[in-house]
Amino acid sequence: SEMCIRDSFCLEHGIQPDGQMPSETIQGGDDAFNTMFSETGAGKHVPRCIYVDLEPTVVDEVRTGSYRQLYHPAQLISGNEDAANNFARGHYTVGKEIVDLALDRLRQLTEQCTGLQGFMLFNAVGGGTGSGLGALLLERLSVDYGKKSKLGFCVYPAPQVSTAVVEPYNCVLSTHSLLEHQDVSVMLDNEAIYDVCRRFLDLERPSYTNLNRLIAQVLSSMTASLRFDGALNVDLTEFQTNLVPYPRIHFMVSSYAPIIPPKRGYHESLSVAEITNACFEPASMMAKCDPRHGKYMSCCLAYRGDIVPKDVMAAVATIKTKRTIQFVDWCPTGFKCGINDQPPTVVPGGDLAKVQRACCMISNTTTVAEVFARVDHKFD
Repeated sequence: SEMCIRDSFCLEHGIQPDGQMPSETIQGGDDAFNTMFSETGAGKHVPRCIYVDLEPTVVDEVRTGSYRQLYHPAQLISGNEDAANNFARGHYTVGKEIVDLALDRLRQLTEQCTGLQGFMLFNAVGGGTGSGLGALLLERLSVDYGKKSKLGFCVYPAPQVSTAVVEPYNCVLSTHSLLEHQDVSVMLDNEAIYDVCRRFLDLERPSYTNLNRLIAQVLSSMTASLRFDGALNVDLTEFQTNLVPYPRIHFMVSSYAPIIPPKRGYHESLSVAEITNACFEPASMMAKCDPRHGKYMSCCLAYRGDIVPKDVMAAVATIKTKRTIQFVDWCPTGFKCGINDQPPTVVPGGDLAKVQRACCMISNTTTVAEVFARVDHKFD
């Protein structure tokens, strides 16, 4: 999914695969893209990220792919043997050999930042590396950078589709460190995103690329406020402040609208009210849980594109009147809205239509418990 996220960031900022940025794409001296990219003396833009894996094949794809010139070779870290779907190997045996190298590279990147705000981590909690090494990295980050916020995007095991029989074990073991060390975790679930692709994009058999492009859109909308100017910009720490009532209750469900294929993009009006309602549809949730079975604790709506605050307020007022969308009564439940001027970009030849406005919802709902209950049931 990193690769699709990188594709969409580079497209949005007009950065070419070799890291150069043609002068005509720079709009009015806006340097907000520096949150994600650092500029070298030769005018190249290098992403501020590292790729870590215990086996080389995936990272080698980046090393030989079309974006190979974008990265500093030191940012691509891979070991020689994988964790074999075993949390203990990822956390103790193989993981501890590579974690110091990863943290050292990370320290070099953080020293280049003028104001380090936090970290974003992408991992799957079903496999050995994602769960074991992911947990180890989180624990070490908490020690080294105690106060910085850590946002996680975790791919949780799906109810029906499974790639390994030990997924529930890895998941339960790594959830402990997610509870303790992460500030916000957005839960993603391959099966839920498959269903979204099948239902909204008319794809018979979605590939991982289709799934990753959807995740990239969610992520792009969440970070758009850091990378572009907007009418109502929302900071990463603001997400945390608004979404997390108690430190341990920080597992979020995300959804995105509009998700429409290119051939239908021209025939739909997609007003602010329509995309807001679509975000609250149980079918568009990117984790397999039904928000109608529980209550919302908090909710963030990140809008982007051609949108005025008046329409947003009207759409939110309509949502509040719905009986199916309930909020808890033990904490104040406002809607946190962010509005950004930059319309969503799509990958050329991709499966999403180019639209003028989009909305991404990150919500903290009690139905996340369904995901944990399912994993626990399999664990037992």
